[in-house]
This record gives sequence, structure tokens and C-alpha cells, in this order.
Amino acid sequence: MKHPTEDYSLFGIDLLDEIVEEYLQLNSSSEDIEKFAGGTDEISCLGVVDEEADHEEVQDLPNYEDNHSDIVDLDLEAELSELLDQVRNQEHLECTKDATSDPSPVTEKSPLLPPPMELKPLPSHLKYAYLDKEQQLPIIIANNLHQEQEDKLLEVLRQHKKAMGWKLADLPGINPSICMHRILMEEEIKPIRQQQRRLNSTLLDVVKKEVTKLLATGIIYPISDSQWVSPVQVVPKKSGITVMKNQQDELVPMRIQNSWRVCIDYRKLNQTTRKDHFPLPFIDQVLEKLVGKSHYCFLDGFSGYMQIHIASEDQYKTTFTCPFGTFAYTHMPFGLCNASSTFQSCMISIFSDLLQDCMEVFMDDFTVYAYSFETCLSNLSKVLRRCIDTNLVLNFEKCHFMVTEGIVLGHLVSNRGIEVDKSKVNIITSLTNPTSVREVHSFLGHVGFYRRFIKNFSKLALPLSKLLQKDVEFNFDQHCIEAFQELKTRLTSAPILQAPNWDLPFELMCDASNSALGAVLGQRARVGQPVHVIAYASRTMDPAQQNYTTTEKELLAIVFALDKFRSYLLGSKIIVFSDHAALRYLLKKPDAKPRLIRWMLLLQEFDLEIKDKKGAENSMADHLSRIEKESEPMPIRDEFPDEQLLHIKTATPWFADICNYVAASHFPPEASRAYKDKIRSDAKYYIWDDPYLWRLCSDKVIRRCIPDTETNSVLQFCHSAPGGGHYGSTRTARKVLDYGLYWPTIFRDAHQFVSTCERCQKAGMAMNRRHEMPQ
Repeated sequence: MKHPTEDYSLFGIDLLDEIVEEYLQLNSSSEDIEKFAGGTDEISCLGVVDEEADHEEVQDLPNYEDNHSDIVDLDLEAELSELLDQVRNQEHLECTKDATSDPSPVTEKSPLLPPPMELKPLPSHLKYAYLDKEQQLPIIIANNLHQEQEDKLLEVLRQHKKAMGWKLADLPGINPSICMHRILMEEEIKPIRQQQRRLNSTLLDVVKKEVTKLLATGIIYPISDSQWVSPVQVVPKKSGITVMKNQQDELVPMRIQNSWRVCIDYRKLNQTTRKDHFPLPFIDQVLEKLVGKSHYCFLDGFSGYMQIHIASEDQYKTTFTCPFGTFAYTHMPFGLCNASSTFQSCMISIFSDLLQDCMEVFMDDFTVYAYSFETCLSNLSKVLRRCIDTNLVLNFEKCHFMVTEGIVLGHLVSNRGIEVDKSKVNIITSLTNPTSVREVHSFLGHVGFYRRFIKNFSKLALPLSKLLQKDVEFNFDQHCIEAFQELKTRLTSAPILQAPNWDLPFELMCDASNSALGAVLGQRARVGQPVHVIAYASRTMDPAQQNYTTTEKELLAIVFALDKFRSYLLGSKIIVFSDHAALRYLLKKPDAKPRLIRWMLLLQEFDLEIKDKKGAENSMADHLSRIEKESEPMPIRDEFPDEQLLHIKTATPWFADICNYVAASHFPPEASRAYKDKIRSDAKYYIWDDPYLWRLCSDKVIRRCIPDTETNSVLQFCHSAPGGGHYGSTRTARKVLDYGLYWPTIFRDAHQFVSTCERCQKAGMAMNRRHEMPQ
């Protein structure tokens, strides 16, 4: 029977009689009505609450008979009222009898045993145990526990059995005095009522079962006068990505659809809701805190969101419409924009005094840890006791007790360190080459989740990342194939990362190549021991940064590493290793380029010590910024013109004496005393970084010294090349300096080169600002 709403904009179909009849058949087919009335959850499914019952911890549901009698058929209402009176009277007699027979407050009414359930197979390190003799209350524990340890664990779990849930009816809801979800709206917002969406017969049956289940547990209730109405959406409930063979017997990535998921489209409501920005913990910090423990208990909330009540004045805003009527939630559903913030803040408030000592919380994933079995068991008892006190229920199927390792937020955590999840890696490595931009995007998303484990991730993924750029034709060429295969190989051989020790100094190894930056954060337990890696980091440089001088690129790598690992390094002793010795003198320079000054100011807040390390010794960071390329073999020419051989000459570079003194304190054998004094005086401006010599010039910029044999080609490039412009001698010399090169006679050689330039002589003068093209 259809009933229009007050503004005739929405219709609801009243099929409550069919839902109640189906529910009674499901739950009382083998029992009489008196036994069916033994629990309070069945009564709340129809929205009626016993006024004499104690509901201090559970929020009262709206009275359906008072608020919604306008949409219930009169005959059906009379029949349901008579049935409910019988159920309430029977429940009242049983409660009175129990209270009279045993007045002790410890005695509680035994809950209904869950129906027989099909248990999923477990890996070898886990097994099922039972909390009752009938073996109807299973839990999952470690398979390697001694009998004494297993008995102690089961005893603690039996004492806190109320903290575990085996079916949706076991959810009383978290005490509203602790946490309650509110939906606060923006100012001057008009309510939005949306029409229901068409559903086929298959989806209609899915929605009917979901509505029946939620009605039976009191999570929703019928409503007809709500100003906010959202439609039901049924979407495929898919498992994680897997690899299957197609018709051509090729392995392709697929997501298997296991069932259907009923959700509510709250997009219109979320757009008008005032946002709550409660922060979530950082994944890496959560993982690092769990590393190195001997025992773990991984706990998971049972339908976590639905354990939080919604404020009574905001419940009507969650109203949804379907072919069976309009209903509103009493508990927080999925899809609300502030649901995650509310849940995280609720968990923090419940376990606030336990977070620093024995557990970590990330949404509905709780991890209890300790360095010994006894300590972990004590911590577990505290957590379960807190769950009972606050009515928080855990899902037995997702709780693993007293294991030595487990998956936390997509990573394998154990006393060894942090590792990648092998199950996810095996699936990723089985993927075939992507055939579309979407598949490339999906692959980079999966692999990028573990980028802290992969050396040189940015450089390796560069060919694939270019395919994601706008207006770029999809061409999965050989470079993309090599990058795709290399990323999968690196993922399978990912190292085990360690958690930082805050009592030890950090070692930061940085390096820069022509197009990428690399950094490795590590620590050394004792002098002489190898460095254990904490994290890798790398990124590509933009076109402007690729034009930096070598010194600027090396300093940029340090700035990038300090910014990336700032949370680790701030307030700790840091030793930076780089294969560029000139960086040690940058912190002592009174003046430099504005860019270098800005970077050096960023370094001042760190307790920093820069040590030079040859590239061969700095292999970890050097590998992040470089990819080894096989050189193409050059054929040997047996015939070579004699006139070209005459041009080959070997000359001692002008800086040979200075280089020998700076590197080995060695003077020329026949040098005079005055010449030796001059070398000593000039040496303070030079820095030897094998294989180059660097000069600290008068403008406080460090430039590379080049031999006489290269000066002519440098001047040719800076003056006569397409970008040279045929400028005068002074500007040509300055361009050489801007490129980071130096030799003593640079201005004199530039004047001589320009004066002999054929094009400049024909033009009559060198180019200057007067001859430039107007901007």
C-alpha cells in the first residue's frame, strides 16, 4: 500500500508485514514464540522499546507505534501490537524470574548461541580454538603455543567473552556517553529529498535481505516524515586484485565479484555537512612502533562503524529510500563523510591511556604487543576489559591472538622488521604488461605503496609516469617494458626495514645524478658494523633543476633528504655522507647565491655533520640516482689519418701543482721557495674531489677547474653555439662562470676568442643589448 508524504514528492511502499513474517520464519521455525522472545534484540527490530527495561548503555529507539502509525495498515498494526504484547509479557516474566532467583549483579542472562557457521581455512601458523564445550564460539590463536600458554590464553578469553562477537545481533553499540556521531550542517542549507532508484529482481532480493537484517538488529527503523532522503545503491562486492587466465590463456589482472554490497548514496548530504578533520595516525610511525616485539594480538572491530550511535536529533538525516519503504539509521552507517573521523576519535578516547604502553589503534584495527607472552597476555586482558566496559565488540573471524607476526596496514610486522606483504607482491609480479593508461595508473598505485622499500623508485618508474601525462599517446615501448619488469623484480627482493633507535645518530647518504635525487636513511648499531636501512627515498628533478651545477644538485639532494625524513632527524645527531667534498665548505661561506643561501638556512635547524665519501663507497645512495647503462662497443679503426694524429697532444694541466699539494701536500721537485709559498697561499681556495679540482671564487661560488685543452671548446659553446648569441668577451666569460667552470685566464682567453670570431668580424662588432631582439 502506497502512502504519499506531506509534500507528495516521495512515495514509500509499506511491506513491513512481509518483512516481519519472513523474520519470524527465519528465527522461530524450530522454536516457539516464547523462546524467540528470550533476547531483546528481536524486540528492537520493530522499533518498540520496553519502558521498564534498563537502557543506560543503549540509546532508546524511536517508538514506531507513536511516530509512524500513519503509514501502517490498521489491520496489520493491530496484529503486530497483539504479537508484541505477548513477546514483552513473556520477556518481563523471564527477567523477573531471573532477578528473583539470583540477585547477584555478576549473574547475567546467557546470550543466545550463534547459529552454526562455516569456518574458513587458516594458514599453518594459525588454528581454531573454542570458548565453549559445544564448540559454537570459535576464536583464532597461534599454532605454536605451548599447552600451558594456550590454556592461559583461553582462560583470559573466556573471562572476557562478552568482548567478542559472532553475529550482528551481538552489537549493543558503544555507550553513547563515550561517543556519538553528529551530523552538523552548513549554514543556510536546504534539505534534499532524492527519489529511489530502479532495481532488478536480483538486486531487489539483496536489498530486502539487508533491510530485514538491519531491522532485526535495531540498526534502522521505518520513517516517513524525513526532510533528508538518500537513495540505495547496490554495488558489486569484489575481492582484492587477483590474476586469472582469459580465453587466450593469458594471465590478466581481475577482481572477483563475491557478492553484492548495499550502500547509501550520501553524496548530497556530505556536500552540505560541516567537515570534521580529526587526524589519522601516520602508517610508518604505527609500523615502526610495532617492530621488534615477540608476541602480537591483532584485533578488529565487528562492523566498527555500526557500533557508534547517531544522535537522536540527527538520525532523520540518514534516511534512505528503497522499494520497501524509507528507513533511518540509529547507528552510524558507511558513506558519511565524517564517519572515519568520529570512529578514530572514539577509539582514541576509549584506549587513550593504553596507546603509549601496549597497543596501537588505526581505525578498527587494534594491535596489542609486548616483548613476552605474559606481558602480552596482561595487556590483552586490559584491552578486552576496556571493550566490555564500553560495549565495543570485536570480530572473532579477524582477531588473531598471540602470533609472532602479522599483516598490519598492508605490511608484514615481526621481530625481524617491516616487510612487504608477500601475498600482494606475488599478485603484482604475475601481472602482464599494461594495455591502457588505467592499468598503468593501477600498477603504479600498487607498487608505489611500497616505494619506501624500492631503491630508485622515481627513476625506475619515470617511463611509466610519462604515460600518465596529459595529451601523451599511449605507447608501451621497450623502455616501459624494462621499467615494468624492473619494478616487479625490485619488489620481490625488497629488503627488511628496521625501526629507528632514537638513542643512536642517524646516517644520511645522499647523491644526485643528472635527472634524479637519491637518499638512504640508516643507523649503525656500533662502530664497524654495517648500516641497517630505515627507509629509501628518491625523486626526479624538473627541467630547471637539471640545469643546476654539480654542487647545487648535491646540495639539493641533501635538502630533499632532510625534508623527506624531517620527522626522524629533527633533534637528532645527523651524519651526512656525500661524494661531493665541496659541500663541507658551504656552511662556512659568508656569501653565496640566493638559492644556496636559502638552502643553507634550511640546514641550520638540524644538528648536521657533512662527511665526504667517494661514489664507489656511497653505493646505496648512488644507486638511487643512477641506472647503469651498458655502453655500445666502438669499432677499432686500423686506418687513421696522420694529420689527425698530429692534433693529439698531452699537456700538463695548469692546476697540476696545486692539485698535487691539495691532495698529497707534494711540491714540484725544482720549485723555488717563493713558488711554494704561492702554492700554499692559493691552495686554501681549492678543493680536491677526485677526479676534479674545485675553486672557491671571489663571488663565493665553487666552480670546477678545467684544463687548457678544454677552454677552447667551452668558449666555442658559450659564444658561437646556437644559445651563445655571439656576445662580447665579458659576457661570454660570465656565461662560462655561470656554467660553473673556471680557469685563471678566462677573461683574457674570452677576449682573444671573440676578437678572432669570423662572424663577429664580418658583423663589425660583437652582439650586445642594443642588438638583441625586442621582448
